[in-house]
Amino acid sequence: DLPEERVADVLRAYRERTVDLMNDERFKSVLIFKNHGAAAGASLVHSHSQVIALPIVPKRVMEELTGCRDYMRFRDRCLFCDIIVQEMEQKVRIVEESGEFLAYSPYAPRFPFETWIVPKRHQSAYEMIEEDQIRSLGAIFRRTLRKLNMALEDPPFNYIVHSAPFRSGATDFYHWHIEIMPKLTKVAGFEWGSGFYINPTPPEESAKFLRELPG
Repeated sequence: DLPEERVADVLRAYRERTVDLMNDERFKSVLIFKNHGAAAGASLVHSHSQVIALPIVPKRVMEELTGCRDYMRFRDRCLFCDIIVQEMEQKVRIVEESGEFLAYSPYAPRFPFETWIVPKRHQSAYEMIEEDQIRSLGAIFRRTLRKLNMALEDPPFNYIVHSAPFRSGATDFYHWHIEIMPKLTKVAGFEWGSGFYINPTPPEESAKFLRELPG
C-alpha cells in the first residue's frame, strides 16, 4: 500500500527503463508486469514488479495491434480512443476517472473484476507518458488497486502494461494500457483448449461495486 508519490516513482522507473531498453537494437518490445500472490505466480514474498525486454513481440500484443490496425483502416480512428468515448458516455463500466486516465471494466472481460486503465490522451507506447500523466496515473492506479483490495480482500492478481513494440510504426492506431486481472476463477481445459473464458460476473456489476467503494 504505497503512497501516491512512491507509486509515481515506480511508474517513472518503468518509463526510464523502457526508454533505455528501446535503444538496444536487439529488443523489439518490453513487457512490464506484476504478480501478486502465489495463485498469480508470485515467487518472492516481497512486493516487486518486473520489466523484461524481448527480441519478439508478444502474441497478445500482436493480436491487439492487428485489431487496432484493422479498425483504423475501417474507421480512420483509434479503437481505444473510441472505446474511451463510449465508456464515458455510457458510464456503466467505469470504475475510476481522472482528467488524464480512465479505469473501467472491459466489455468482455476474461476474469471477474478485470479492470483496465487507459490514458485519455492518445499515446501508442508507455514510454511516451509525460510527467503530469505519471502523477495522475499514480493516483488512479493506487485508488483502483485499493478498491480491488477492499472488495476482494487482498486477492491474487496480475497487472500487465501493453505498449506498442519498439520502432513499430504503430503510433496512429495503437493505444497503451494497463490490464489488472484478479485471480478468482480457475483457467482449465475449456479455456486452454478454446481460448474462451467463463466469467460469472457481468462487468457492469463489478464496475458498479468497485465504483461505490471509497478509494
